[in-house]
Amino acid sequence: MILKVYNLANANKAITGLKLSKKSKNHHDRIRLYKDRNVQLLISKFVSGELSKLNPVYDSKHGYRYPVVDAIVGEPSSTDSFLLNLFEAGVLKRELYDKIVYCPSCNTANVSMHYCCPHCKSFNIRKSALIEHIKCGYIDTEEHFRKNDKLVCPKCQKELTKPGTDYYKAGVWCTCNECGKSFDIPVPAHFCRECRQDFAFEESIYKDAYSYSLTSEAMKEATLGWILITPIRDFLEGHGFEVESPGFLKGKSGASHMFDITASPLGVERNITVIDLATSTDDVISEQAVIAMFAKTYDVGPDKACLVAIPKISANGKKLASLYNIVLVEAKDQRDVIKALEKKCLKE
Repeated sequence: MILKVYNLANANKAITGLKLSKKSKNHHDRIRLYKDRNVQLLISKFVSGELSKLNPVYDSKHGYRYPVVDAIVGEPSSTDSFLLNLFEAGVLKRELYDKIVYCPSCNTANVSMHYCCPHCKSFNIRKSALIEHIKCGYIDTEEHFRKNDKLVCPKCQKELTKPGTDYYKAGVWCTCNECGKSFDIPVPAHFCRECRQDFAFEESIYKDAYSYSLTSEAMKEATLGWILITPIRDFLEGHGFEVESPGFLKGKSGASHMFDITASPLGVERNITVIDLATSTDDVISEQAVIAMFAKTYDVGPDKACLVAIPKISANGKKLASLYNIVLVEAKDQRDVIKALEKKCLKE
């Protein structure tokens, strides 16, 4: 019994470890994605309230599209993979919005449904309602009951006026105009309006369409400052800097290092400022953010290095930043960041 409990405890620890590992991986994936300007633009629409939910818009030829995202990524064919990456990293959550059928021959969504005769497969059928006269029990199609805009029982000649009292509809009945046979359940088939091919459900391309919204984790991280890269970039460009985000610089070792932002005044050959952003959902950012930036700046040798810490950095982090000659900016929101950058990075 003790052995079983021990094994169960180990299993639970393993499962918990996997969950934490996946959570940690998602967090790092989100951090990587937040550096993408297109991701920043989309998230900013959620944070600003411009978007609360991203719903697809139906296009009769291409199926469901996301015009907002199409405009951001610039290439509609990349939209689905862009959204999938954000979903898998935990930036976006999704819920099923609709299902859609595409033609297997030409991949269009311009598809109609045909209800066909199970005997000869023709879609030239007519549908009628089955009516049962409650009193005498006679059942037939509606057209056999219809006389001069009235319903009259063909068996007992009684006029039927009250649904549910005199009669009720007992279902549907179909008749094929080609072979003349009758049946109650037609066979569904698809017809492509573009290439004019008939195809069955088994052959179809059947896809999910989703609506998307920002996860609570991404919203929290975004409001803490992950999407500050865009306003910082705009601020620097407005002050005459040429900006790259993310920016890549080659170091003395030959390795290429990535910074959240690299900036240099227009027309100046060598005056490079590098900026990294460190945020935390906790109250304090550890000194590891400073150490990681120093490792890069030591190899690259920029003219100025600036670390933006939101909301604040640890005491050890401050000491290391001063020791490593890294300009430290602590801020709670976008306005504080811009003010501090203007004071510390532009005027020092």
